[in-house]
Amino acid sequence: MAFDKKLLDIVACPVCKGKLEYDKEHQQLICKADRLVYPIDDGIPVLLADKATNWQES
Repeated sequence: MAFDKKLLDIVACPVCKGKLEYDKEHQQLICKADRLVYPIDDGIPVLLADKATNWQES
């Protein structure tokens, strides 16, 4: 199942309530403000702070 990019208009980072960016290649959502990455599992974003990992810009 693919992630629906329309969700980006309504989802937010659960930590800072900021905007998330979609990383299609790695199937994840990135909060640049908090430097956190949220996984997308079977097209569903897992927006739980304890499931987030640290984001390292490449």
